[in-house]
Amino acid sequence: MRVEIWSDIACPWCYVGKARFEKALEAFPHRDGVEVVHRSFELDPGRAKGDVQPVIKMLTKKYGMSEAQAQAGEENLGAQAAAEGLAYRTRDRDHGNTFDMHRLLHLAKEQGRQNELIQAFYQANFAEERSVFSEGDERLVELAVAAGLDADDVRKVLADPSAYADDVRADEREAAELGANGVPFFVLDRKYGVSGAQPAEVFAQALSQAWGERSPLRLIDQSGQGDAEACGPDGCAVPQR
Repeated sequence: MRVEIWSDIACPWCYVGKARFEKALEAFPHRDGVEVVHRSFELDPGRAKGDVQPVIKMLTKKYGMSEAQAQAGEENLGAQAAAEGLAYRTRDRDHGNTFDMHRLLHLAKEQGRQNELIQAFYQANFAEERSVFSEGDERLVELAVAAGLDADDVRKVLADPSAYADDVRADEREAAELGANGVPFFVLDRKYGVSGAQPAEVFAQALSQAWGERSPLRLIDQSGQGDAEACGPDGCAVPQR
C-alpha cells in the first residue's frame, strides 16, 4: 500500500502531522507493507527566493492578525509539537521560499533518502537557530549531506533551476486535481484522503481501512486454456511437442 503525503517545509502542521502519522504507522501491523512518498506543495509559491522575513511579520501581513495573536498561535503550535516529542522554536523563526528544498526532495527520492531529508529540513526550520532560508545554498547542502546525499549532486541541482522543477510542479498540479487546497494532505492507495494534522488514532483507522479494502488481483484468461507459458524463479516453461 502506498501513502502519499503532500506537504511544505514551511508548514508547522506538516511537521506535527508527520509525527502523528508515523506514530500510527509504527503501531500498524502491516507497516512493512506500506510505502510512504512525500509530494511537493508550496504554501507561498509566489515568494522570491531571496525574500525572507520573520514568521510573526509574515503571519500578521498574510492573515491580518495582531503580533500578539500571531505569537499566541506560535505558542500553541509549540505545545502541539511538544506533545509529539518535537522541538519547536516559538520565537525568532523566519519564513521564505521552499522551492529549492522541494527540488532536493525529488533528488533524495531517487536515492532512497527522501524521508531522511524532509525530516532534516523540518528539524532545521522549526527547531534549530540557524535559518534554512537566509544562509544560502550551502546551508541546504549541509543538511542534505547529513541526510545521506552527495554534496556534489546537491550542488548540481541547486545550480540548475530547471532540475526537478517539473517534478515539483507536477506534484502541485496533482494536489489540485485531488482537491487538496491545504497541507498536510495524505492519500492512501489513491482511494482515501486525510486532510490536516489529524490525531494518530485517525491515521491508524485510515491505515486499517485502506489496507482492509485493498482489492485482490483478478487474473483474466482470454484464451480459456488456463495458465499460459511464462517465466518465473525456476526458469521458463518450454513447450513440449
